[in-house]
Amino acid sequence: MGETFTPDWDSALHRARNHAPFLARALDRQPELAALLAAGDGDAALEWAKAQAAHPDPEVALRRERLALAAALAVGDLAGAFPLAQVVGELTAYADRALDRAIRTAITERCDADSADGFIALALGKQGAGELNYSSDIDPILLFDRDRLPRRPSDDPGEAAQRYARRVVALLSGNTADGYALRVDLRLRPASEISPLAVPVGSALTHYQGAALAWERAAFTRARAAAGDIAAGEAFLAQIRPFVWRGQLDFGAIEEIRALTHRIRHSHEGPPAPGPGFDVKRGRGGIREIEFYAQTHQLIHGGRDVSLRVRGTRAGLDALAAAGWITAENALTLGEAYDRLRAIEHRLQMVNDRQTHALPDGAALDNVAQLDGLADGDALVAELTALTARTARIYEELIGQPEAAAVPAPMPASALAHSLGEWGYPEPDTLAERIESWRDGRHPAIRSPQAVAAWDRLAPALLQAMGQSDDPMRAITRWERIIESVPSAITTFRLLDARPDLIQRLVAALTLAPVLSDELARKPELLDTLIDRHALDLPGDLAAIMARMRGAAIRPDYEALLDAIRIVTGEIRFALGIQLIEGLADPLAIARALSRTAEAALQLATDATVEEFAAKHGRIAASELLILGLGRLGGGALTHASDLDIVYLFTGDFAAQSDGPRPLGATIYYNRLASRVSAALSVPTAQGALYEVDTRLRPQGNQGPMAVSCEAFGKYQREAAWTWEHMALARARVLYGSAAARAELEAVLAEVLHARRDRDALRDAVLEMRGEMAKHKPASGPVDAKLARGGLVDIEFLVHYLQLRGEAADGRALAEAAPHALDPDLAAALEGLAEAGLIPADLAAPHALMSRMLVAGRLLAPDGREPPPSGARALARACGCDSYAALTEAFTAARGQVAAAWKQILGPDILASEQENPA
Repeated sequence: MGETFTPDWDSALHRARNHAPFLARALDRQPELAALLAAGDGDAALEWAKAQAAHPDPEVALRRERLALAAALAVGDLAGAFPLAQVVGELTAYADRALDRAIRTAITERCDADSADGFIALALGKQGAGELNYSSDIDPILLFDRDRLPRRPSDDPGEAAQRYARRVVALLSGNTADGYALRVDLRLRPASEISPLAVPVGSALTHYQGAALAWERAAFTRARAAAGDIAAGEAFLAQIRPFVWRGQLDFGAIEEIRALTHRIRHSHEGPPAPGPGFDVKRGRGGIREIEFYAQTHQLIHGGRDVSLRVRGTRAGLDALAAAGWITAENALTLGEAYDRLRAIEHRLQMVNDRQTHALPDGAALDNVAQLDGLADGDALVAELTALTARTARIYEELIGQPEAAAVPAPMPASALAHSLGEWGYPEPDTLAERIESWRDGRHPAIRSPQAVAAWDRLAPALLQAMGQSDDPMRAITRWERIIESVPSAITTFRLLDARPDLIQRLVAALTLAPVLSDELARKPELLDTLIDRHALDLPGDLAAIMARMRGAAIRPDYEALLDAIRIVTGEIRFALGIQLIEGLADPLAIARALSRTAEAALQLATDATVEEFAAKHGRIAASELLILGLGRLGGGALTHASDLDIVYLFTGDFAAQSDGPRPLGATIYYNRLASRVSAALSVPTAQGALYEVDTRLRPQGNQGPMAVSCEAFGKYQREAAWTWEHMALARARVLYGSAAARAELEAVLAEVLHARRDRDALRDAVLEMRGEMAKHKPASGPVDAKLARGGLVDIEFLVHYLQLRGEAADGRALAEAAPHALDPDLAAALEGLAEAGLIPADLAAPHALMSRMLVAGRLLAPDGREPPPSGARALARACGCDSYAALTEAFTAARGQVAAAWKQILGPDILASEQENPA
């Protein structure tokens, strides 16, 4: 067992009386408190201190509580009884209480209303983070709601708010016989040089949504509604959350913090290393640089990773390490250093209750060291020298030292042209001139001297990697479109230069998959996906994807949600594409993830559209919308090229009417609602398009209404539907609707699919349909796993034929013998059909291979033809083959297995004509 630490109260009191005049006077003025501390009863001392707030005069109460609390916490701190987190937490809680009491006092004095409604105090800085020190200022932002602020009837709301603000400052900062309560600094408010002390909520929102400066974003990572109207303060912070936590990776934060750090270092007059005059807060490796380190990483990644949205510095470092954004070693080093630097800062301030951060000299330095329990000032300086060297090294790994970095000379045009020729580019002289023009200042991404230097450093490696790709000029063109579109790319240049593996990933995205390169050129912000380590994980379940989409909405309205759905869907689809071409995930898992993403988008968009529609037209009693997914969506295995095949249905009486201000009959109601949902899923917004929606599988196809009742749907399927429509229903899955409505529709589907059929007529219909399809839609190339005979379409026809036939090999109903044989997921259905003795058990392997070929091929070989060498290797890797030749050999064998099963079950040899006529 480890040793139990025992606080040393006698030593703490001795050091406080001998080395801290402020504490000595505080103890002399409060003998009852001093007695509790001498007895080692720290908790009782804190309770006694807080009890001083009971004095009826607010000014007296606030100051006496502050003096008692400062003395009790200081001695407990020196004794080792109160850890740093408790000390700063108690000081922050006092500041919150004091600020709230001052606000309520100011309002009550003016209008006799014991209410702070409409008057908000946001805590920033160390108060917001819960980390106040002994002599901290507080930096609140005071806001007011003109409509809710308590005031006299004759008072203008703005004038009343300024009166309250001035009184709050006086109540807290004024010096009386009892001292002061808190120093208040209101300069962090929006546009402080011209704005009033208390700012209207609307003006503040306008400022943060359009005119705020970079440092304000960092400040608001620590913001908290601390006093006054807490609920209104939290609502305000929720409204400006998109300003603080940007949806894309925000590597521009590094540039902002780098510039701020250099300004602080260059303007700071103290010595750069520990010694007399060294500032433990602003100095190199000091408190502020540790805070900046945590805040910078939080700003970069916090828009995507909500686990990082914590306020305290230690909490931020721990969250960053837990999420893998920084190393656990760096988090521990910086965290322990932060605690120690804060403790030394407290010792400096305990001496005379002054807001100082600088080490004194001579005997005063020895005095601070001895207050801390060290031998002398030399011991303190030695400790700080080692500590700040460690923290500064970690911090400078983040921000770099650009003033000391060598700036590379640009490659002369002739040398560039020579290198381009060696790297495989056509017409290297012309291309060299084109690339050189990127540096002429017309592209925002390469305009500043720093950006030009970063590009010059990156260019040789990036251009060489592009030249070695299958399509160098495509890569150049797409890259050019990116740098024409983004306002700044300096940090991207630096990250690519530092991580060559990212260069290869970028080039792969630009060249291997036209779908990805086109999307990247349209949305350069997708570069984040190449850098964000978590973006290349498979997305979570349906609920997690929906939560991510909701969280990306910058406003709580319909249009913002549709934009958010498009943003997140685009990010996920792009990330899944990168995983596929790099072989980071199984194409089958990617297909399932694409389907989950589409379902999440469909459910959220439909929920929101239903609410919007109901606001105008009301709802229909005992009736609701249902959405049926078919095809690959119904089977839960989409590709990057998949449409959404859906059918809209509704429950209840088709003759009913809605109850809204503009009522509609049920048929018109649901047809208009269905059109709105389709638009929500397909019409481009400012964030682009989402999906192509195909509703042609509805009853009577394009000739029929967009939405029909479940009753009409069942009647059509029983009496008028073609065999191919029943085959389509074999992959149907209810995607939207309540549990009761789903059950109603699933009963209709089961009735249709389990109906008895004439086996010969069914067989003839299936053969005729597949023959016509083969005639009019032949395979487009050697890796068209879908349409090639013996491919996926033939597997689907076989499966659906057996599902509609409805009997196992032993004569039992298929639903009884192997229920999962009727699963809309083809892989599960194949397993069930094999279990029912209807197909060879080894047919699952050809299906898996060709499904992987389809999913990967939609990116790497979208036309079904043999892709270029790098694409061919990527396709083979995605399908688990060592080479493209091995893949084509495996594909041929798989088709043979399918053809054999087809011949056994349906009769004809589907490969015979191909063998007779290979062309």
